[in-house]
Amino acid sequence: MESDTEMEDFDSSEEESNWSDDSYLADEDFSFDYQEGVDAHEDALDWEEDSNESAGDTPPRVTPRKESQSESEVNCSGSPEEPWLPCKGSQSTRTSSVKTDEDDAPLLSTLQPDQQRSPSVNLSTKTYSPRKRVLASPSLKCKVPRLSTPRKTSRLPHRTTESDQPWKTEEHPDEGPQPLRFCPCRPPGPQVDPSAMYSPLDLFQMFFTKVTVRTLCDNTNRQAARNIGRGKKFKWIDITVKEFYKFIGLVFFTALVKTRAISDYWITNSIFSIPFPATVMNRDRYRIISWNIHMSDPDEDAVNDSKKGTPEYDRLFHLKPLMNDIRHACMSCFHPHRNLAVDERMVASKARNGLIEYIKSKPTKFGFKIFVLADSSNGYTVDYAVYIGKNTFPVGFGICHDSVMSLVRPSVLGSGYHVYLDNYFSSPKLFKDLFDMKMGACGTMREGRLGFPRSEENALTKKSPRGSLRWIREGSLLFVKWKDAREVSMGTTIHQAYGGETIKRKRKNKDGKWSHESIPVPTPILEYNKNMGGVDLSDQLITYFSAHRKTMKWYRTLFYHFVDIATTNSYIIHKDLCKVNKLQPMTHKEFTQALVAQLCEVSIETQSKPTNTGHTPVPIKPVADKSKRSSAGRKRCELCKKSGHSKDTPWKCNECGVPLCVIPDRNCFHDWHNFEGMAPVEYQSSDS
Repeated sequence: MESDTEMEDFDSSEEESNWSDDSYLADEDFSFDYQEGVDAHEDALDWEEDSNESAGDTPPRVTPRKESQSESEVNCSGSPEEPWLPCKGSQSTRTSSVKTDEDDAPLLSTLQPDQQRSPSVNLSTKTYSPRKRVLASPSLKCKVPRLSTPRKTSRLPHRTTESDQPWKTEEHPDEGPQPLRFCPCRPPGPQVDPSAMYSPLDLFQMFFTKVTVRTLCDNTNRQAARNIGRGKKFKWIDITVKEFYKFIGLVFFTALVKTRAISDYWITNSIFSIPFPATVMNRDRYRIISWNIHMSDPDEDAVNDSKKGTPEYDRLFHLKPLMNDIRHACMSCFHPHRNLAVDERMVASKARNGLIEYIKSKPTKFGFKIFVLADSSNGYTVDYAVYIGKNTFPVGFGICHDSVMSLVRPSVLGSGYHVYLDNYFSSPKLFKDLFDMKMGACGTMREGRLGFPRSEENALTKKSPRGSLRWIREGSLLFVKWKDAREVSMGTTIHQAYGGETIKRKRKNKDGKWSHESIPVPTPILEYNKNMGGVDLSDQLITYFSAHRKTMKWYRTLFYHFVDIATTNSYIIHKDLCKVNKLQPMTHKEFTQALVAQLCEVSIETQSKPTNTGHTPVPIKPVADKSKRSSAGRKRCELCKKSGHSKDTPWKCNECGVPLCVIPDRNCFHDWHNFEGMAPVEYQSSDS
């Protein structure tokens, strides 16, 4: 049975379950995998053998990489940074080279099930490091996705460095790092003429340009012809650019006006009917377009699909044309302000294609994971990258490090920016590398990261009072610990340790009453709470009027997310332009409504029908003089005229405008409205 939400033809060859262990990574410092050695730049763990556990269950110690190994075995060379070009509406041709480990597949295929679980397999040609857990049954692997278990940092030994200097308190002065000079490549803000007036459609077309939409239309027409050739039965007429914009307008209309199913928007002869969608496009046409939306060339898709299982296979090939165009438009239409935030975004989906991630701490726990760079001041999405596994970025220092370095590029942004991160990304190496690029960084940090000081001298304890803080400075990098409801660890290359700031917290007195007290707070924590929410703000704006919907093809879920990014960024640019021109901006709802009307080429205002006041008698000519009320404006009664009588009356029907008699012995008003259209009855007066 076809679904009302998105009635599509399911292609089992494209949507087969191929959950791969490599694609499921939790918020951890590392990913389990078979390797010839351990990368010196990753946060490897030294597993200690427990005498209480059996030898088969205890994971062996990870052996470090030997010095004799060639540099070619470790891919730590950063790829040269490609130059940034402003988006002019043309389709982007940049592709990122994704490399995979060719030795993993044959190694997993040659191991027997009992060998895969045993750490004592003798491999003559490779150093065996069993750091990946393999499902015991192949049948389970194709039915149930493997979700990585969240790591509990406190239970594992960490590679850390002992610091020679003790922890200092707020009483010790901190000079702070040398401030970075802010030199952006372009003036921060919208990169358009501020004096010109831009409608919501004009701003939206900066992202979905006519060239981009024409490419989408061509690929959609080819995909529809391909589906018809494969036996799918539907009537197809090639979609045009104008019709595609109308389709997007209806998509946003469904986001503004919610119904239980898509077909409910075309219900007729019902009190729940919605008349507008049928005036733009009929129901079957809307459905057929949504079934066949395609972002890449179907012929090239077949070539890419033939490379499955090889390093040349591109898992994001279906998204690349539109994804790259929107990315370049985001960077070219707006230049961010100084404070930036990098975080993960989840696009809700449960497609079984190996790209779905699970993050327990996110409101949307299942979906596509996207690394996002956003402006902390307004939530503008500056850049993003879809996560496809450990090979998403070709730098080679770990996914946490590489994702930030790939999004924060001085050639595009400039220098002197402040980047705020959470503990998933933060590490001393990353902060030092960013500082070498003249970029400041601040964020919460896990104490188990390589390089985090482990000095016990004057350190915080469980009995330390609330508001206690400790800090250690190592050159430009500052490590801070603060005791609030629990202990918080921070790292920064921007701020000093303590600038005299305080915050209020509730405290329960001995008599059971609550009171407020001021406690000292480190400067990095205040600035982190102020500027870290850039991506969360962007997610919030997207959620209000999102085009997201269920679909049978996983890549169409991301297509609707790209539409959301374009609309949200357009609204942010609209607000900034109104702020520059000192105008009152539209609300988010008003902006979306105006965009729907302009995409569908209709007016947002409709002519209201005159209200029906009812058939009631009113004076023909109201006058103020009481002596003339009975004679002023008198006209011949229409019913009396048809009956052959000449009777004048000062009354008329408010709805019909017909003069009629309204007196106790001659109520022509009642007879006219009850016998209208029939032969009038001759009136017999009481005097005759």
